[in-house]
Parts: sequence; structure tokens; C-alpha cells
Amino acid sequence: MAIFEHTREISVTDAARRGVAGIVHDAEQGTEVIVTRRREPVAAVVAFTRLAELEQAEADLKDLALVMARELTESGRRTSMDGVLAAFGHSRSSLEELPED
Repeated sequence: MAIFEHTREISVTDAARRGVAGIVHDAEQGTEVIVTRRREPVAAVVAFTRLAELEQAEADLKDLALVMARELTESGRRTSMDGVLAAFGHSRSSLEELPED
């Protein structure tokens, strides 16, 4: 799964010409806008719902890392992926059923 799936790159100059309203409209419609300066990404405009999804994914990954670190350091044994998934209420098959985006 890519972090940004439907993206459009525009330069800072083009973004200024296009205006905030146009760029925000694209983000609301599901197209993330990557703003570049000298062809290097400097900013991204995404829909608020997409930002919330990314923040939740970040929190889940931090929790997962914490669970795995605690399990390793407290017992000296490794936790299987299936065990970690079960701790979060998932299984390998339930992850496969999740939408790609």
C-alpha cells in the first residue's frame, strides 16, 4: 500500500497560479497534490479524512512496535506475527480483506 496513491505534482509557482481553492478541491476529490520546489517535494495537500487515516496508521504502527518490543524484552522470546495480529483483533485473512486504500 502506497502512502499517496492518487497524486499530482505541481511546482510552487503553478500552485500559486492555481490558487488554494483549486488545490483543496483536488484533495477533497481524492487527488493528493505534491508541491515541489526545484523538482523536490516540499509540501503535500491531502483531504482531511486521508490525513486522519494516515495518523491512525501511524498510531497503530507505534502500538505494534511497542507490543513487539515489550514481548521481546519481557519474556526473551519472540512473538509470532499471528500473535501480534490477534492482539489487535486481526488475522492474516482479515488483513487481506481490508481495502487497499
